[in-house]
Amino acid sequence: MHLVVARIGRAHGIKGEVTVEVRTDEPELRLAPGAVLATDPPATGPLTIETGRVHSGRLLLRFEGVRDRTGAEALRNTLLIAEVDPEEVPEDPEEFYDHQLVDLDVVTRDGTEIGRIAEISHLPYQDLLIVRRPDGGEIMIPFVSEIVPEIDLAEQKAVIDPPPGLLDDSEAEVASARDASGEVAAPKAAEKRPKTEGTASSRDAGEDA
Repeated sequence: MHLVVARIGRAHGIKGEVTVEVRTDEPELRLAPGAVLATDPPATGPLTIETGRVHSGRLLLRFEGVRDRTGAEALRNTLLIAEVDPEEVPEDPEEFYDHQLVDLDVVTRDGTEIGRIAEISHLPYQDLLIVRRPDGGEIMIPFVSEIVPEIDLAEQKAVIDPPPGLLDDSEAEVASARDASGEVAAPKAAEKRPKTEGTASSRDAGEDA
């Protein structure tokens, strides 16, 4: 099974290093020196990681055969794809691979059926569950533990506790009016879940600034 583990950003310096947008919770395993990765577009790879280091909080990689800035710039926006055993699961029970989440039924705490997870969208600071509703529409649910308190792989379901407005805009209007009158306190910030590891079909977060 193929999983997207990173996206190559801009070149760094003049010796072939590139910045990397990490899309895995296990960079020390997936992006270690010696790792051979497929790419999207396929013609760019495969790429073998020669060195890796952290600079100013960002991972920098150099690939075998890439020795200058021109070669590094040619790799920009390339997705790095690792081959993973389909039976493999993350060590942390609160972490999930995309393929574990896709096709899970989404229900509220009271059992109301919302839809089914169609895709995981990986943003720089948060993952979103793209849920397809029975009527064909889609909703985006932030994958944070305050909104998605339970993932039950055995029962193949994700339990959500949606805030007003997430599923119905009219609820947001009512909640906003209550907040303005002081009747309801603003909710505390949601705790972010660990990021999931991307798949080859995950949406690209776009070019680096």
